[in-house]
Amino acid sequence: MSTGAPHWRDVASKDDAERLRALAETEFPGGVEASPIDRRRFLALAGASLGLAGLSGCMRAPAEKIVPFVHPVEGRVPGKPLYYATSMTLAGSATGLLVESYEGRPIKVEGNPAHPSSLGATDVFAQASVLGLYDPDRSKTVTYLGRPRIMGDLAGPLREALATAKHGKGLRILTETVGSPSLIRQRGELLERYPEARWHSYEPAMSGAASAGARMVFDQSVRTHYDLSKADVLVALDADFLGSGPGHLRYAHDFAARRREPLTAERMNRLYAVEPTPTITGARADHRLPVLARDVIHVARALANALGIGKWTDAPPDAATASFVQALADDLRSRRPGTTLVVAGDNQPAALAALVQAINRHLGNFGGTVLHTGVSEAPEDAGLSSLVELASDMREGRVTTLVNLSGNPVYTAPADLGFADAMKRVPLCVHLGLYQDETADYCQWHIPEAHYLEAWGDARGHDGTASIAQPLIAPLYAGKSALEVVGMLSGEPGRSGYEMVRETWQAHGSKQAGGFETWWRRTLHEGVIAGSASPTIEPRWRDDWQARAGLNGAAPARNAGPLEIVFRPDPTVFDGRFANNGWLQELPKPLTKLTWENVALISPATAQALGIKAATEGPHAGSHGEAIAPVVELTYGGQTLRAPAWVFPGQADGSIAVHLGYGRTRAGTLGSNIGFDANRLRASAAPHFGPGLDIRTTTTTTTLACTQLHQSMVDRQPVRTADLATFLKEPRFAQESAHTEGGDRRHPLTLYPDDHPMKGPQWGMVVDLNACTGCGACVVACQAENNISVVGKEQVARGREMHWMRIDRYFSGDSANPTAHVQPVMCMHCENAPCELVCPVEATTHSPDGLNEMTYNRCVGTRYCSNNCPYKVRRFNFLAFADYATASLKLLRNPDVTVRSRGVMEKCTYCVQRIREAEIDANNRKRPLRDGDVITACQAVCPTRAIVFGDIHDANSQVAKLRESQRNYGLLEELNTRPRTTYLASVRNPNPRLETR
Repeated sequence: MSTGAPHWRDVASKDDAERLRALAETEFPGGVEASPIDRRRFLALAGASLGLAGLSGCMRAPAEKIVPFVHPVEGRVPGKPLYYATSMTLAGSATGLLVESYEGRPIKVEGNPAHPSSLGATDVFAQASVLGLYDPDRSKTVTYLGRPRIMGDLAGPLREALATAKHGKGLRILTETVGSPSLIRQRGELLERYPEARWHSYEPAMSGAASAGARMVFDQSVRTHYDLSKADVLVALDADFLGSGPGHLRYAHDFAARRREPLTAERMNRLYAVEPTPTITGARADHRLPVLARDVIHVARALANALGIGKWTDAPPDAATASFVQALADDLRSRRPGTTLVVAGDNQPAALAALVQAINRHLGNFGGTVLHTGVSEAPEDAGLSSLVELASDMREGRVTTLVNLSGNPVYTAPADLGFADAMKRVPLCVHLGLYQDETADYCQWHIPEAHYLEAWGDARGHDGTASIAQPLIAPLYAGKSALEVVGMLSGEPGRSGYEMVRETWQAHGSKQAGGFETWWRRTLHEGVIAGSASPTIEPRWRDDWQARAGLNGAAPARNAGPLEIVFRPDPTVFDGRFANNGWLQELPKPLTKLTWENVALISPATAQALGIKAATEGPHAGSHGEAIAPVVELTYGGQTLRAPAWVFPGQADGSIAVHLGYGRTRAGTLGSNIGFDANRLRASAAPHFGPGLDIRTTTTTTTLACTQLHQSMVDRQPVRTADLATFLKEPRFAQESAHTEGGDRRHPLTLYPDDHPMKGPQWGMVVDLNACTGCGACVVACQAENNISVVGKEQVARGREMHWMRIDRYFSGDSANPTAHVQPVMCMHCENAPCELVCPVEATTHSPDGLNEMTYNRCVGTRYCSNNCPYKVRRFNFLAFADYATASLKLLRNPDVTVRSRGVMEKCTYCVQRIREAEIDANNRKRPLRDGDVITACQAVCPTRAIVFGDIHDANSQVAKLRESQRNYGLLEELNTRPRTTYLASVRNPNPRLETR
């Protein structure tokens, strides 16, 4: 059948196939051994790629009892890991985790299948968090004005400050979003003890629009979450609910479940996305409408009009948008109540969130796809208004003591607040943080914070489900948690976080069968507090909601003249808190494929109008990723900074997107002084987007490291796609070629007879492109599992990144609004492996169970195998990125995986260490291997279950059944490599009334 329109990888290559072909022919470009990296930078990268320190301090066992997540026997067996359930909190929402611990050292994170927010999956931040635990740049001691002190030295000044301030007058506490029931309890007790104190919350990457919008339409405090498993039609209004935000792992799981077999018109969902800048959700959409961020609410008002909710007079921006909105409205109206869903992005104003609540109510989605829960603890305002109030109080001299817990407002606050200058007026500033960051530089006292893997705590997931966070290791540097610092303010300096968390749940646990201790042990074992999810409610609707939301009049006039700037958290370093994490810095961004950098994203049409050229390949680029990008000056709100311009398809015309998290000055060895600080352009009146941007071109250029042209398969069809209607008529994706009999790829021509015996399991993998979102979690999971080193920006630009798997991104269609396709590519473990034929020392061989194996101590680095591999999935470690000299590196490394020295080829092994461990375990239990006994690292982490691994000769295994799917095909199968890794083609479900992207 047809595989759709031709695919292309960047704007420049769309119309220049000859250039792309020439690049592909140059596998190792000139100057490949030359490197501009100096010795200091190299040592920093080698040491921080697996950044570890504090060997003597980290081997102490915690005094409190922690409970492993093991179902057979709870006990320690030397050389065998234990798994402990815990949770990681980001932006106030918890993700349930299982952390693998070897001899008391956590080395690998997995998702907790019992936690509703993860269902066994994790995102890139959770996967890379174990590297943050061992980061050598973490703060190591209490300091006063930069000089080392001890915690006892701080107790006196705090007592004096609190005694001087009557009823806590002048005391301010600043946190990020609080999702911990114990910390919320402490907050209430502290404010009761000091009634004139104030507690402020600020989340840099979120506006709090969802909760603010809910307060406009309901007469009670509620939280909103979604059930995507029931949604036939979904609409994302500048909402990346598949890629970020509370519950995104669960949402991605439920969304993908509706895009698996059987694919029928009744079962398969349809996704519309309206957004100013490309996102993971937009890339998966069946229809995507790029619009200015300020026009998203106009599209929503037009949709409400078409549905018969309001009678607003403002029209959509243009005729094409009007047609899109009408077709969308008709599609929504044709569905049964409770089977559609409209989601508003948190970066949009609260009025849009209120309007979306009204649309969902009108469509009958309340209680179906839209779930409301009560707020079990006192609600908080984590929006910018709380930080604005604090900055004003500091400038006016009303703050005498500021305690900053975990956040970094000096860096993350909008520039016009002048937060750093305001802090100078506060007599006593105390900072708790993992690093001596920008905010710590303006505080007299700094306290090292305990990593979440070192501290007791609790947190709630997206649906209110509570979990206990238990430490895996004692604090490496005697760090303190936020619970312990607040306990110090409340007059309980000696109490541990363990005691405080137990106190919070004492009443609840005592009511359970067996009493509190039995309940406590069971809860630590499972990682989830049973029955703690917030119950759903039917909130009371307000009749005056339009007036409260400011929607009872005409919308503000649209001005098409000035350019718009859009601020978004970075996909890999978030708001900057992960800037020093080498795994995340080197992870290619899901869509742009940039590493170690942020840029200003500009649409092709806008770039042409402004005279901005697309990036070009650098002198050492070859088929790799050194790009020379023009530098532009961005002026907004009276502030000016320079940024690389990146022409990117799908960006809305007239809208320039910049990502937060870069340009930091005190992030650590890896994260400081790279990229530009977009916070310098943010204004408190419009922190997420706004018009009035001015761009000026310069004569300066800069070098970027981008992987989008790495290992290009020129003139091939790597991604097979079709729309649902075509697929149902002609459900075939396997390519007919000369090496197959009658076009049947399951019975290729071979020298062996049909009954050639293959004893034992035969391993293989299937990747469902209909489910994959390209989030990149599998890449980081593979890196953590297999001790893969970080190489740095300069080496990535030369195509030397060491990732054993990559996620290729392709486009099809018009560059103004193309369709995006993603494809994970790892070693195919070919049955007719081209690499095995050319190795002069037999370092790469075939195992009896079908693996293409690497014997590292045979490899002499000829790289013949890489040259002969059509998939370009083999990595050669040009430099000694693995550091054998530092003994503490052993703490993070997986002891089951060999650490490679310089000069050998590396690649995906199908996690052979996990295969062998499962075989040994099954043999000890005197039973055969079962389907699901072996879970690869990339498979375990995937939130959409896009990756399935198993025995392809077991007819009852899931992987064997998927290989029989009509969507199954092999990558470059015309070469007769007979790959063991195959793919399920992507099928979209477009609205017939709209032209397919």
